[in-house]
Order: sequence, then C-alpha cells, then structure tokens
Amino acid sequence: MNNNLKTNQPADPRFFHKSGFFSLEQLAEITGASILPALSQQNKENVYTGIAPLQLASYSEVSFLDNKKYLPLLTETKAGIVIISPAFKDKVPNRCNALTCKNPYLAWAKVATLFYPKIPAKAGIHPTAYIHPDSEVDPSAEIEPFVVIMSGVKIGKNTIVGSHSVIERNVEIGNHCRIGSHVSISHAIVGNRVTLFPGARIGQDGFGFAVGEKGFVSIPQIGKVILEDDVEIGANSTVDRGSVCNTIIGQGSRLDNLVQIGHNVQMGKCCIVVSQAGISGSTQLGDFVTIAAQAGLIGHIHIGDHARIGAQCGVMSDVDAKSDVIGSPAMPFREFFKNVAFLRRLAKSGSIKDSQ
Repeated sequence: MNNNLKTNQPADPRFFHKSGFFSLEQLAEITGASILPALSQQNKENVYTGIAPLQLASYSEVSFLDNKKYLPLLTETKAGIVIISPAFKDKVPNRCNALTCKNPYLAWAKVATLFYPKIPAKAGIHPTAYIHPDSEVDPSAEIEPFVVIMSGVKIGKNTIVGSHSVIERNVEIGNHCRIGSHVSISHAIVGNRVTLFPGARIGQDGFGFAVGEKGFVSIPQIGKVILEDDVEIGANSTVDRGSVCNTIIGQGSRLDNLVQIGHNVQMGKCCIVVSQAGISGSTQLGDFVTIAAQAGLIGHIHIGDHARIGAQCGVMSDVDAKSDVIGSPAMPFREFFKNVAFLRRLAKSGSIKDSQ
C-alpha cells in the first residue's frame, strides 16, 4: 500500500495551502497570549511552519492543550510551541515554548487560520457558466464551471460560487461569500462573509398546506430567507423561505450538515444547530442558543437567549433563557437525570417487574 495512505499527518499539501513562517512573538501578538519561554534556549529564535496535534507535532510546529485528559500527551510532545491555560504551565516540557491564555482553543483557532487561510477568489467567470445579461456579478467574484445565475441576481466582491450551483431570480449575495458546489438559492438575501457548504438548499417552499374535503391545498409561500453576515450553513442543509413572514438566520450563526429549518423561523445571533436537528415553522430562537444533534422543535415556540437543547431532545413548549433541557418531552437536565436514576432504582429493586 502507498505509504501516503497510511500517514496520519494533517494538512496534506495536495489539499491545503499553507501560509508563511511565524515567530513566537508574532503568534503571541495575534492570539493575545503571554509567552512562557522554554527553559531550554534552543527554540528561542525559531520560526514556526505549521500546526499539528500534540502527539504528531515537531519542533517547528504549534500545538495546544485545552483538556486535562490529554496531559500525558503534553509531557511527551515534541512541539515547538504549545498553547495552554495558565493552570498547565508547570506541565510543559523544558524543550517547548508555551503561549498561555484563558481560552487556548480560541487562540488555536486564530493560529490555525493564520497558517491555513481561506483561498481567495480568483476573479473570473468560467466559460461553461450561464450568467443572465441583466444580473450583476462583481468583477472580483469567481464563478466556477456550470454555474447558473438567473435574471436580476447581484453577487458582491470576492465571492466564490461553486460548480453546478444555481442562483435563482433576484437573489442578492454579499461580499466575500463562499457558495459551495451544487447549492441552490432562491428568494433570499445573503449577507457578507456567508458560507454555504455543498448541497445546501436555501429558499425553497416551506411545508404549508390546508386540509380540504378532497385533500390538501398548498399555500403559496411568499416570504424570503435572510442570511445575516458571517452565517455558515452545512452540507445538505435546508432553510425554507417564509410563508408570510421571513425566515431569518441571525448574524454569526452556524448550522451543521443535514439541518432542517422550517418557514418563518427566526434565529438570533450566534446560534448553533447541530447535525440532523430540525426546527419547525415560526419558532423563534434568541441569541447564542445551542441545539444539539437530532433535536426536534415543534412550531410556534420561543427559545430564550443562551438556552441549550440536548441531543435527541423533543421540545414542545417555550424554553426560558439560559435553561438546559434534555429528553422528550424536554425537561431540565437535573430533573431528567433524577427521573432516569429513579427508574434504574425501581428496575433493580424489582418493583417494575412485580407490577407487570
């Protein structure tokens, strides 16, 4: 077998473009972290070439620790720099430099982005793309093969539209957006720096119909979708347009792959919706709400700011701000686990079996 298939080394250069070399001082400035110099002076003047996990990093690479579970890896690492919280500074090997800060994972994200920035748009329109004559595509945008851009569309500066994507009539897309391959967008206004991963479907009809004696009568969905700045929507996720109001995904929110957002849903800023979760129509989310994997929310409810919805949770009523709920029907975490413990005690005591 080809050895390249066996390696666990990250950032294969065939797929990822690496940027520059950076000194310890530069990385400290970018992250806002404090420098904890190595007791050994051999790495003091080094520049650093990339990032890697603790167990794979070399003396020219940067790594991090954000979980005490991995302390054994820290003591053995060969990384040139480790990013850690101050609590772990005494565990850093003598040969390593360290950057200490309150949020090592955030600092790590900044360093990773520095070494591996997004590839900028390559201005131009591929000859196989169809661009309607009355659409407006900024000259700095990149339009990849077999893209279809319909009448009245506006696409901003340095935006990339991936191959085989379809942008329907009168859609507006802002600056520095990244639209993946096979994405469809209709009835939508898209802000700046929005990322849509491959297969995302934005603005299709919501699930709305009336029930008559002879069957169902579909209701025209006359709202639109608004994706505010810095939103990311994962692969094969869907965001329905509004029925009579608009569907809004708030600034900075992140939707994972395979997420369903129903018509008229309104999300605040910086919400998180994890894979296979679904939000029914006209539900409102406050700011910084987290919805874990496979959770389901019925329609016409309100989820308060900073609330957290657990995995596989069935939410059938409003959730207060800063609440943590789990289970189906949803209940507070402590109540849920108290009920689970009670049922286990009954099972062990034989009470459940005796009552059958």
